Amino acid sequence: MRLATIRTATGNRAVRVDANAAVETGEADVRALLERPDWAAHAANAAGPSHPLEGLDYAPLVPSPEKIICVGLNYRDHVREMGHEMPDYPTLFAKYAPSLVGAYDDIILPRVSEKIDWEVEFTVVIGRPVRHATPEQAEAAIAGYTVLNDVSVRDYQSRTSQFLQGKTFEKTTPLGPWLVTPDEVPDGGLEVTTVVDGETLQSSSTAELVFNPVDLVVYLSTIMTLNPGDVIATGTPGGVGHARKPPRYLTDGAKVVTTVAGVGECRNTCRLEPMP
Repeated sequence: MRLATIRTATGNRAVRVDANAAVETGEADVRALLERPDWAAHAANAAGPSHPLEGLDYAPLVPSPEKIICVGLNYRDHVREMGHEMPDYPTLFAKYAPSLVGAYDDIILPRVSEKIDWEVEFTVVIGRPVRHATPEQAEAAIAGYTVLNDVSVRDYQSRTSQFLQGKTFEKTTPLGPWLVTPDEVPDGGLEVTTVVDGETLQSSSTAELVFNPVDLVVYLSTIMTLNPGDVIATGTPGGVGHARKPPRYLTDGAKVVTTVAGVGECRNTCRLEPMP
């Protein structure tokens, strides 16, 4: 099953995305849907108003998650390209909801930097509250998976040892287009790619993850209660612009496609932040 949040003339709506139409579930967005203990059965049986797939206006999958938790340096190839040792524990930072945009929305490049980078990420969405999870409980708490592009403002990111200030600029982070439930995600490593203006710049596999989704839910749930709609971006593979020689960054008008095979893709155009 695929679930999404779409924009309509009367506001956001959670939908089940079928082969031929998107069917409203009755909730305002995917977070509200996942907060129902019976969300899976409710969504599967939903028979609300339907929308043609062509031209759907996707909002961020979870427009206002309680938490957006990001994991840095979690692909072996990316750890190596950045010159680090393999981590013993996940490197964690956060984003905030105003950083999010829809899967096909414009990415807004802040005027304060010319060092803005791409990062495709295989992303977990939580479907039930979980704390101090066993691996089995962690797996059961995962509602499904989506795609996030952790667009990073590298000069701000490197101003201190804390990543956050380079990671949560407003309207920089595509999330979506939909959530794919685990039963529909292929087994084994999933191909993850970033294509900028037709050139493939990241190409790897989730088999390169140091800490997989279950590992991350177990670890994070020892720190905090994970709640429905929480988003966990599992990290990016090698091929980021900042590590290239010479470095390469996003520019006004660049077209970026970030894909996780079997899950979905975000397709975005970069636009320079308007003058105040």
